[in-house]
Amino acid sequence: MFLLLFLVVSVSGSPGPLVDVVVDRYEIPKVCPREVQTEDFIRYHFNGTFHEDGKKFDSSHDRGKAFISQVGLGRLITGMDRGLQGMCVNERRRIIVPPHLAYGSIGTGGVIPPDTVLVYDVLLLDIWNEEDKVQIRTLSRPAGCNRTTAASDFIRYHYNGTLLSGQAFDSSYSKNATYDTYLGQGDLIKGMDEGLLGMCVGERRVVIVPPFLAYGESGYGTQVPPQATLVFEVLLVDVFNPKDDVIVEVKEVPEGCSRRTVKGDYIRYHYNGTFQDGTAFDSSYQRNSTYNTYVGMGYVIRGMDKALQGLCIGEKRRITVPPHMAYGEDGVGDMIPGSAVLIFDIHVIDFHNPKDPVDIKVTHKPQECDATSEADDLIQYRYNCSLMDGTLLYSSDQFNSPSVTTLGADKVILGLEEGLKGMCVGERREVVVPPHWGHGEDGAGGVPKSAVLFFELELVELQKGVPEGYMFVWLGDGPDPLFPAMDLNGDKEVPLEEFSNFLRLQVKEGKGRLRPGVDADSIIKDMFNNQDRNKDGKILEHELNDQQERRDEL
Repeated sequence: MFLLLFLVVSVSGSPGPLVDVVVDRYEIPKVCPREVQTEDFIRYHFNGTFHEDGKKFDSSHDRGKAFISQVGLGRLITGMDRGLQGMCVNERRRIIVPPHLAYGSIGTGGVIPPDTVLVYDVLLLDIWNEEDKVQIRTLSRPAGCNRTTAASDFIRYHYNGTLLSGQAFDSSYSKNATYDTYLGQGDLIKGMDEGLLGMCVGERRVVIVPPFLAYGESGYGTQVPPQATLVFEVLLVDVFNPKDDVIVEVKEVPEGCSRRTVKGDYIRYHYNGTFQDGTAFDSSYQRNSTYNTYVGMGYVIRGMDKALQGLCIGEKRRITVPPHMAYGEDGVGDMIPGSAVLIFDIHVIDFHNPKDPVDIKVTHKPQECDATSEADDLIQYRYNCSLMDGTLLYSSDQFNSPSVTTLGADKVILGLEEGLKGMCVGERREVVVPPHWGHGEDGAGGVPKSAVLFFELELVELQKGVPEGYMFVWLGDGPDPLFPAMDLNGDKEVPLEEFSNFLRLQVKEGKGRLRPGVDADSIIKDMFNNQDRNKDGKILEHELNDQQERRDEL
């Protein structure tokens, strides 16, 4: 066996004995960043033949293992020490070595006869030197780089790994998974521990690692041969440190923020979720539905639970959550890989506390206010109903007239009912209704689940009412005895017309009140029929006395 090297150049031979090495560079790569020099180590394949008859005497190809040696220090025959100088990786050259620069007049081991001219066809695979360092070439780097990798960081990156000759030996892309590891902790080969320092997420770089900072003399299985220089093209996908906390970047805060979220509040927000390289993994906007949850109570990942505190309605934040405060080493199925840093761009739509009352703010109150709204009153009012982000849901302006309701009759949501109480005609209010006073967790037509509602109210008209179950009430003490007061003509009987005239007179004089919102004739007729026990079309005094216990109805 002969340990030899090979390069590629072309020089024509001449008749007569060779005086020096003849080099034929018959295949030269277009790019040659480095040429072999004295004291360099090289790894190469060769076929060795006799010049006279072409017979093969040795071949690294046949052994299936490239030859490794140092150049220019006498470890090779002199002709090869000379012939390999200036060679490039992936160059092929034929080196013709005269006997006096090979094995001379003695030959060797019965394999090479004396005075034999030798021919080496060489393919150079690798070059390195003991003085070599890790080489780093940046291919691209994001414009905004707020953080670079440092020792003890945990990183996730993609890579293509090749030998110096360009032969691929490994790739994270083929596995469809990033390579995840701590940096500077000895979990990587020394050259990569060094070559990955100072990188930004999204940066691409080429890292060239000499063999003694890679797998050295042992290589790595069948993938990396001994003494191989390794070339990694790297894309950094993610970086964090186990000591990292949640990072909150406030993007926008509305003016006049009077309240911020605290533990126990219930919040509705939109978000876009991305990884550090910008790849999206989830979005509430795509579902056209906010994310709704309690704050600080463990219903979301720990990092979000912390970052959702201290927010205003309408605020926008970017929240960066390290994996130990998110989904950890396991990730979530195919959606979130293990050890992934998560970035949430959130927009707070609203929040409330389950103990919140209805919030009422009077924006205008007339100077004169003779009466205020209360239960059983019939009112007319104008309103705009919006979400807290300003989205208009409903408005009385969409109709030809104001809305009408009887307070206390369960005709509107409880929060609106509360907001309409105690108003003067002409008064305007802003009313905030939490969902437990509104449409609750289920929402309603056009109203999202658990939505806080914002009402702008104006009371247009107020008709004082009567208690539920009554058609008429006295505003003070009624006549006593009652029948003589009803018997306007004194004939001891009260027909419907006289009964009607009596009641209308009480209303006109402010002594009594009919139920508002109901036809007065119908009310009076029903009341008359109730008193006319024998249904003879008139009320007599004894009929009224028989129903003395119902007097409050009159």
